[in-house]
Amino acid sequence: MSDPTEANGTAGSAEAAASAEAGGGPGRHVRVVLVDDHRMFRTGVQAEIGQTEQTGVEVVGEAADVDQAVTVITATRPEVVLLDVHLPGGGGVEVLRRCAPLMGDTEQPVRFLALSVSDAAEDVIGVIRGGARGYVTKTITGTDLVNSVFRVQEGDAVFSPRLAGFVLDAFASTDAPPVDEDLDRLTQREREVLRLIARGYAYKEIAKQLYISVKTVESHVSAVLRKLQLSNRHELTRWATARRLV
Repeated sequence: MSDPTEANGTAGSAEAAASAEAGGGPGRHVRVVLVDDHRMFRTGVQAEIGQTEQTGVEVVGEAADVDQAVTVITATRPEVVLLDVHLPGGGGVEVLRRCAPLMGDTEQPVRFLALSVSDAAEDVIGVIRGGARGYVTKTITGTDLVNSVFRVQEGDAVFSPRLAGFVLDAFASTDAPPVDEDLDRLTQREREVLRLIARGYAYKEIAKQLYISVKTVESHVSAVLRKLQLSNRHELTRWATARRLV
């Protein structure tokens, strides 16, 4: 029969190794709020990174829209908020605007890390201008997301590959970006669908990527075609490519 003390020690070593691999490390702890309008996605993130003993990440609240987000963040005062860019009620930028006093707290700052399906330059630049400390896409692994959360907690800036270039270009330029009146007619969700259509995604693939139904995708495509006065997805692709939205 094995020695219980030895067995416990082995288990403890395994847990410590798992914690280190996931980015938590011994003694590290961060309180996080998840803000995303898709409940299934929040559940998945919670399952992936919220095992506190292993990762060091404690999920202390969730929200599905702007008002909920501001309420939960204010009540829980997390160290890091994982923030979707596109939310009912004004989007991630509105959450950042309303939480500006919390970000500016010198003793207990709340820091924001955008976590979005979008990799569009205007989305990245918008939330960074709003005060977010970084921007990662939803293709990120659980281990990398944990590492990113801890880096943001420590005050670092974190970006998925190539997204940092958008920010550097935007802040290096003194010229204001041109206004595209046609693009401004589209909602954030319609822009997401447009980009994925232009990249050749099928409706089912778009629905899976955005956590919406195929019928909702069809409705968004119809709205985009109507607003832009286009006839089909091929014209949509040419339109998006000409504006470098793909």
